[in-house]
Amino acid sequence: MRRRSFLRLSALTPFLMPDDRARFGFAPDGSAFLLDGEPFQIRSGEMHPARIPRPHWRHRVRMAKAMGMNTIALYVMWNFVEEKEGVFDFTTDRRDVAAFIRLCQSEGMWVLLRPGPYVCGEWDLGGLPAYLLRHKDIKLRTKDDQRFMAAVSRYFAALAGIVRPLMIGNGGPILMVQIENEYASYGSDRGYLEELRRLWLDNGVTGPFYTEDGIWQLQADPAIALDGCAIALSAGETGFIDQAREMYPKVPVMAGEVYPGWLTHWGDEDFSGRDFDISRQLREFMARGQSFNIYMLHGGTNFGFWAGANADDWSGSYTPDITTYDYCAPIGEQGTATPRYHAYREIIGNALTAPLPAVPAPIPTVTSKPVTPIAFASLWDNLPAPIASEHPQPMETHGQNSGYIVYRKRIPGYTGGSLDIRWVHDYATVFVDGHYQGGFSRTWISPSVAAELNVTNDNLPLDLPAVAAAPAVLDIAVEGLGRTNFGQALVDRKGILETVTLGDQLTGWETFPVPMKDDWVRGLRHRVTDPKRPGLFFRAEIDLTTVGDTYVDVSKWTKGVVWVNGNNLGRYWKIGPQHRLYCPAQWLRRGGNEVVLFDLHQTTPAPISFEAQLS
Repeated sequence: MRRRSFLRLSALTPFLMPDDRARFGFAPDGSAFLLDGEPFQIRSGEMHPARIPRPHWRHRVRMAKAMGMNTIALYVMWNFVEEKEGVFDFTTDRRDVAAFIRLCQSEGMWVLLRPGPYVCGEWDLGGLPAYLLRHKDIKLRTKDDQRFMAAVSRYFAALAGIVRPLMIGNGGPILMVQIENEYASYGSDRGYLEELRRLWLDNGVTGPFYTEDGIWQLQADPAIALDGCAIALSAGETGFIDQAREMYPKVPVMAGEVYPGWLTHWGDEDFSGRDFDISRQLREFMARGQSFNIYMLHGGTNFGFWAGANADDWSGSYTPDITTYDYCAPIGEQGTATPRYHAYREIIGNALTAPLPAVPAPIPTVTSKPVTPIAFASLWDNLPAPIASEHPQPMETHGQNSGYIVYRKRIPGYTGGSLDIRWVHDYATVFVDGHYQGGFSRTWISPSVAAELNVTNDNLPLDLPAVAAAPAVLDIAVEGLGRTNFGQALVDRKGILETVTLGDQLTGWETFPVPMKDDWVRGLRHRVTDPKRPGLFFRAEIDLTTVGDTYVDVSKWTKGVVWVNGNNLGRYWKIGPQHRLYCPAQWLRRGGNEVVLFDLHQTTPAPISFEAQLS
């Protein structure tokens, strides 16, 4: 009896019955992927459930399908589902990976699963948990550190229970599972990759598997590819697929990351990748039936503190990523069909025999008149109980994953001088007896902004005046921005890493971890002892008669974080290029909506408003 088509059935049922299981594999000569014994072109678009409001998941998947995709590729960010060591959350809101995969299946879409343990993805620490960094000598992405491998083993065991029933061999939509991610750009230990595959097999996930690397890395180290694993190429093109096929003739090769845009850092002149055009690549893939994955088809948003960063392996140059992960993708951050979406849809649709589904209607948007928040709480009136230590310690030592941390030193004989910190990760404001004296930025900012804020670039010393009467209290408030997510500098702890000197090395510190989790912000003590001291929380209420997606315009503010009705939208920074933060309709309500801002510098409030688009 002929098997019924998965794509016909899946629109009706979330799972195939056992007798209807599709078969996926590789042609014996490696020339193609096979679905039920026939050559199959994977037309995949990447989107990450962690970056998409859950009620919008189905809309985004349908947008992908209407552009001609038959597959969704997704990362599982390990640190998003295991923020605290040994405590997994695969069910809460955007963490429900199984629900997203089942939704893809219900829409007739296959899945490429990219679970790491390392994913890069412009995500904090490339998806690795921050708790690993409490070990001073930790080594990441290696089988030679048993603490790292024990954590990976625990993660795979937890995730495998979700993945097994969703594999294609068990009636699910997952075609392949990726082993690590772009490892050849980091290391050359094939044994590490083999160990990761063995962990999957030991947990009952038997593949198929694939790896993802650039053609240049594979040419430099051909042995890094695993036997029997398909090959996906970052920045893949038709010519690169041909080259890789010559190197690895026994397995299929696909373009694993085709870039329609690029990531953007704080301080960039504009959103990156606006001029990227993959029309030529798509025409070639379609003409030759080659498989591909568009990274990103829909980028979404780095809500909260999850955006990553880049740091040069040699110079230490550090550039954190902005909050939006729009990526100049064909499907915009708010789910819009961009002009490139329509152009790519036409290219793909013209090469297919069946008509494409209609493009889903856009999500409605709302706007508001400007309102000006008022200060209602101060960081300094909401500090937790202090932790005593001889020397400053980074956040990870205190079990803190993100947010802010305050270091306090009482100096009996204060006379001012040159304050030198080794090292600030990543942005600090300095106070003597409650008066702002300047700051430190690990990220280079323009001289005009640095002068305006009295901030030194690249951890250069800061001159403190001898104006305070001895004894004095020195406070250093440090913001941890995104951890490095690519390259050799992955061990990127936050806070003050080593020493503070003011003439002599200062010892005997009080430390106040302030992760600024949503529940903590909701419970703030409404008190502002000193309204002129930076580090204030501001509040406004915006009334709406209807709800829809929106952007909070903070273009007149300096540096901080925004919450709407208790939901952390992410960071803002006047150096741009982003000056509006995406807020999905599901976080709004008819009537009053509370907007809270925490700003590291601003004491005089400025207007904010709801706007319809990013820029």
